[in-house]
Amino acid sequence: MRLFRTERSQSVGAISATLAKSALAVVATVALASCSGQAVQKSASIKPAASASVGEAPSGSTARRLRLITAEQYRNTLAYVFGPSITIPSAFAPMTRTDGLLGVGTSLAGVTASQMEIYQKTAATAAAQVVNERNRYFLVPCTPNAADAADDACARTFLAAVGRLVYRRPLPDDRLNEYVVEANASATKLKDFYAGLGAALEGMLLSPRVLMVSERGEPDPAHAGQQRLDGYSLASRLSFFLWNAAPDDLLLKAAASGELHTQKGLSKTVDRMLASPRLEGGMRAFFDDMFAFDSFDNLAKDGQIYPVFTGVAVQDAREQTLRTAIDHLVTKDKDYRDLFTTRSTFISPSLATIYKLPTTPGWNAYEFPADSPRMGLVTQISFLAGHAHPGRSSPTLRGKALREILLCQTVPRPPANVDFSAVENPSSTIKTQRDRVALHLKNPVCAGCHKITDPMGLALENFDGAGQFRITEKGEAIDASGSLDGKEFKDVTGLAVALHDHPQVPSCLVKRVFAYGTGSPISSDEQQTLDYLNKSFAGGGYRLKNLIRTVVLSSAFSTVSDNSPAPAKSASTSASPAAPTAQ
Repeated sequence: MRLFRTERSQSVGAISATLAKSALAVVATVALASCSGQAVQKSASIKPAASASVGEAPSGSTARRLRLITAEQYRNTLAYVFGPSITIPSAFAPMTRTDGLLGVGTSLAGVTASQMEIYQKTAATAAAQVVNERNRYFLVPCTPNAADAADDACARTFLAAVGRLVYRRPLPDDRLNEYVVEANASATKLKDFYAGLGAALEGMLLSPRVLMVSERGEPDPAHAGQQRLDGYSLASRLSFFLWNAAPDDLLLKAAASGELHTQKGLSKTVDRMLASPRLEGGMRAFFDDMFAFDSFDNLAKDGQIYPVFTGVAVQDAREQTLRTAIDHLVTKDKDYRDLFTTRSTFISPSLATIYKLPTTPGWNAYEFPADSPRMGLVTQISFLAGHAHPGRSSPTLRGKALREILLCQTVPRPPANVDFSAVENPSSTIKTQRDRVALHLKNPVCAGCHKITDPMGLALENFDGAGQFRITEKGEAIDASGSLDGKEFKDVTGLAVALHDHPQVPSCLVKRVFAYGTGSPISSDEQQTLDYLNKSFAGGGYRLKNLIRTVVLSSAFSTVSDNSPAPAKSASTSASPAAPTAQ
């Protein structure tokens, strides 16, 4: 395959360059449009929706989005189309976390020339694997008349079938003809049918229509003056949300037949997708995003202070929380709020060392005893170590994370002129973090916001910066009492119960699920939709699957507008102009 990779025809390079320029132009356009701040005008009328199981669902719409797919979505799509043996090691362009989610920030991600080179290498690597001698005989559904010459019919058969899956809709005839012509020209020049096919496939996998989800609207025949996603765009929105991959064959057939635009047909499709094993992958991607686990790519601890916190432990801490969430919410379909009080989880050997448990090979289900301080997700290593300093714990970072990740509240950044000397180099008489952060309360610039983060974070002080349990700090007994929005408790188990009972915890999940599923930040005029979703979520026992079903069957999920919504002003927990500093 060296010939294919080093002697591609000049026309392939020309097509790739054109595609790169096109992608850059399109992404620049959508980024500018998304930053325009134009508000979406929505109807104030109330009408029944397909999911109206709890009262009536309000009408609403979201913006049609143009967004980059992630590297994981690209991998998952290729795995479905060609099988899991096709691998792509490249990372895609970094995303901006917007409204708490990278999945929303994909519509604001820019693409540089160097990043387009990464995309081109990724496409070339994937295409080469598809047509190599090991894979071609079962991935290419036809045999050419001659392996050293062009074959129009076989190339057309392969490219039409693959194009429909990676484009997420049938290829237009003119575009298909371009790819076939390119495959034939390259095969003739290289005297290799499969090299020519690979060249055309590389160009296809580099297309902006593959690398980006471009949603299309159409008039809604049932509601004059309104736009809905066309069938293929709705299929893509469903599939990237539920499965974190492009639509499968059945979903594309449902889009083509118009089935997705009927209440019965959409319900049938959604139920199939919720019952699929692929739902686990989709929800893992969602919670990995919601919990901001992308930060774990750079998470490290001081090895002199925490020698047990290894690189393997970092990966396993992330995996433990995802396994716990998926087992609880997808496999067992339990109450979301119970994630914050459950003692059931999974343990690996590297985590067992930190938890001070016996080590056994592999991952094993484990339940902490009733008298254990380990209770719920916030006592797992991922939260405790992920929101702490390299060499010490941080009540402020942990309290900030509780506010922003679990309650969807924004804690402002500290002002630039804050003097950190007192807390960075405190008096030797200050032994505990409780005493250290108390110094901020003496500074009126800092006190306002620290009052809304530190009381929560101090309840986690029985765990050090690596998440190990302790009862003293520098010889001083730890006081782990705290409070959350008027609810006082004496230790971390009280915090766990307070989170379980806090109304903003399930409400925050509703916001994140809706924003992630639509790819849009929550706008100020979507409160009626959120109220309806919250009511349905509570009425269904706070089950994730029920929430997802309600979201995707709502009119707001498939009704679209041409403008980008103006993001709602984030809920602030304090009117203080200052923000807590990281302690």
